Amino acid sequence: MRKLIFTLALILGATGFSQNTTDFFTKSDAFFKKNIKDGRVNYKTIKNDPDELSELLDMASDINVSKGNAKIFQAFFINAYNLAVIKGIIDNYPTKSPLDIKGFFDKTKYTLGGKTTTLNDLENKILRKNFPSEARFHFVLVCAGLGCPPIIPEAYKPETLDKQLQRQTTIALNNPDFIKVKGKKVLLSQIFEWYKGDFTQNGSEIDFVNQFRKEKIPANSKVSYYPYNWSLNAIK
Repeated sequence: MRKLIFTLALILGATGFSQNTTDFFTKSDAFFKKNIKDGRVNYKTIKNDPDELSELLDMASDINVSKGNAKIFQAFFINAYNLAVIKGIIDNYPTKSPLDIKGFFDKTKYTLGGKTTTLNDLENKILRKNFPSEARFHFVLVCAGLGCPPIIPEAYKPETLDKQLQRQTTIALNNPDFIKVKGKKVLLSQIFEWYKGDFTQNGSEIDFVNQFRKEKIPANSKVSYYPYNWSLNAIK
């Protein structure tokens, strides 16, 4: 009897876990579809009616995900990061830039996946540290600045995550406003300067970029970095 009860508890626990993550991804998808357009966020609307965002972050605080299930773990924390960024903005809205908010990345704390974390720690200690070979994270974690690759009107989901990571990285690295090629010179986003080690694990920065480029950049091009645009990615 005890064995039967224990087995049922495991089944019910697993079912609850699955349902929690499924609900989170489904509701996050609906939220992003409603509030994102052309890579920009409708912060004003969310500020006026924050209940849906608050519900999602409340859900995210209690969900436990294991890095052993990499796709669920990664998709959960990518969405959690993007939702927390939006929360940080609306708590201080109106603002012109996340950099105008003191401690936005390194002091303000959120409880996500049962962990109390800052945005910086979520990116660097939860995602990048656990999955050091996954440089495509940089094209889906959106910091609220226009210099970031654009936020998308959908949630990242475990079953589609690899395709979404590949798609968003390909879009960014073929965008002439993001990768600026001028003759034998190439100007990269400062993301490549700040996280150079992520992009040079198997070659040069150009080698990484060319994996996703339709029009390849010559290997002997001179690399430099253009200033990051920290203006808020708000719908106007």
